[in-house]
Amino acid sequence: MNNHVPTSNSTELKKTLSPIMLWGLGVGYVISGMYFGWNLGLEKGGTLGLGVATIFIIIMYLTFTFSYTELACSIPKAGGAFDYAVRALGKKWGFIGGMAQNVEFIFAPPAIAFAIGAYLNIFIPSVPILVIAITAYLIFTGINIYGVEAAASFELLITILAIIGLLLFAAATLPSFEFSNFASNPLPNGWKGAFAALPFAIWFFLAIEGVANLAEETVNPQRNILIGFGSAIVTLVILCIITFFSSIGVAGWESVVFPPGSDVASDSPLPLALSYSVGEASVLYKVVSFIGLFGLVASFHGIILASGRSTYEFGKVGFAPRFLGSIHPKFKTPHKALLVNMLIGIVALFTGRTVEIITIACFGALTLYMISMVSLLVLRKKEPGLQRPFKVPFYPLSPIVALIFASIAFIAITIYNPWLAIIYFAILGLTFLWFSFIYVDPNEID
Repeated sequence: MNNHVPTSNSTELKKTLSPIMLWGLGVGYVISGMYFGWNLGLEKGGTLGLGVATIFIIIMYLTFTFSYTELACSIPKAGGAFDYAVRALGKKWGFIGGMAQNVEFIFAPPAIAFAIGAYLNIFIPSVPILVIAITAYLIFTGINIYGVEAAASFELLITILAIIGLLLFAAATLPSFEFSNFASNPLPNGWKGAFAALPFAIWFFLAIEGVANLAEETVNPQRNILIGFGSAIVTLVILCIITFFSSIGVAGWESVVFPPGSDVASDSPLPLALSYSVGEASVLYKVVSFIGLFGLVASFHGIILASGRSTYEFGKVGFAPRFLGSIHPKFKTPHKALLVNMLIGIVALFTGRTVEIITIACFGALTLYMISMVSLLVLRKKEPGLQRPFKVPFYPLSPIVALIFASIAFIAITIYNPWLAIIYFAILGLTFLWFSFIYVDPNEID
């Protein structure tokens, strides 16, 4: 049986991406997680619970990222986890891995679009949040259709601005850091709170693997993906630690979860911390709060970019309607895949809540992490002669640790979100039924 994904195609994605662009994309995919979402885990686990969950997730992502880099350098295809799973495990597991990847990349953007809409609504309250979110989809899908080089250059710019915002935030809040605040009420719900906090720790790093989906558009991918991927994850770990400590140390974890006088969790933890350290009237408060919008836009735009490549590859090999696998004749981008993903995302805006959409995206991410690590282990035995320009350090420990940690996180999220788990498995199950009965060209894969 030949499980290799077919590579013949009359058109190809344009190779333009450099290591600095890949770094910008990798950090940009994730950086919104520093600005919102993670603080919701404090309500579940407190400082200690979320802290332990975050350390757990950092270990998972470090071992996963460098393991995934081996796959990306060995098999530089736009489908990412889908291509690796098909080659290692066959078309059925490849389909499941690919659908999990699609769920992650398609459902994460509408969650961020909600946050963009809510943030801008503060400045332009006459425009409804939903209108802003839909407008954002139209604008950034258009930029991605126009060209990957323009999209990546834009992503690099706003990512750098978002990093500057986080550093300014740390400079403003760290002078007010007190360990007594940081250690106050550290475990409000016991150790079970650490498990409940896992999805929000994952949100710190969700979608970093999207860099691998740009392998076909990367100059010298065997070298540059390693540089871009590795530098991105190191940057994100540093930013995560700085943001975590500088936010909570100002006035305790409750201060970055609940606005004064409210018991409703906030999507704006950094402005809340700044209000205690420099005051809402401060210029720095306004500047950092405004820059926070760039963090949201960076992730929104970057994940749209990655999702287009994932859907494109699915259509290219017939695992989804084949029109999704076409390339724009002028711009050399997967325009139809981008447009379909946009339409699905807009529907999600009408039907879902931010926290629920984030959690479903986490289900997809953890599934593709598990399948990818199994794929790496299988390919090492199945294809020992495969060219591997980069090999993950400490093999097989690294992929095994990533696999075990992702499995534990998946089980924990399922236990604490049973109805969302049912929805996620329904998505996988229904699409797999479509694949099993409608997909009629198995000889292209087998």
